[in-house]
Amino acid sequence: MQALTEFLVRGGPAIWAIAALSVATLALILWKLWRLAALGAFAGQRAERAVALWQQGARDEAARAVEGRVGLRARLVRAAIGALAAGWPEARAREETTRIARRLLAEAREGIRALELIAVIAPLLGLLGTVLGMIDAFQALEASGAAADPADLAGGIWEALLTTAAGMTVAIPAAMAVTWFDSIADSARADMEDLATRLFLAGEAA
Repeated sequence: MQALTEFLVRGGPAIWAIAALSVATLALILWKLWRLAALGAFAGQRAERAVALWQQGARDEAARAVEGRVGLRARLVRAAIGALAAGWPEARAREETTRIARRLLAEAREGIRALELIAVIAPLLGLLGTVLGMIDAFQALEASGAAADPADLAGGIWEALLTTAAGMTVAIPAAMAVTWFDSIADSARADMEDLATRLFLAGEAA
């Protein structure tokens, strides 16, 4: 604990801001994992089964397969089945399904922009802290004149560089999380497009 406090003191105001960002990053990642699990972003078996039943002509069984399900794919399939079963014109049914898909994808991507912002800001804060630290170090060198101790200058420089390292330490996992969460949302979008297309093609064939 003492070492952490000393690290924060040496880093100056920038390191405190980066420390706050690190806490926010961890909280966002954990919240996003919970949110995706709650949205059923990792499940799709029920939706696949419902579409297969619909293609086989078992319309009632297909509707029951996704009834009450909270997964992204299941909710889209339920909406599409509901529109088709209601006898809506195909264009209207497709438009409604597209609207639901956009809303579901917005839920799946919620919070990603905040992580993107952290991934951009954290290294910039680190660089700012380093620049401010270097300014202080060279001001001290100028004030000491010919009696300057190179060891003091080196110490000031490495302390200034702490903020850059800290900023990158926060930005790297944030950027990795953004990429992973984006891939999950992209996978869900591709699956939903495929499921909806198969439903509407089965409706046309019928």
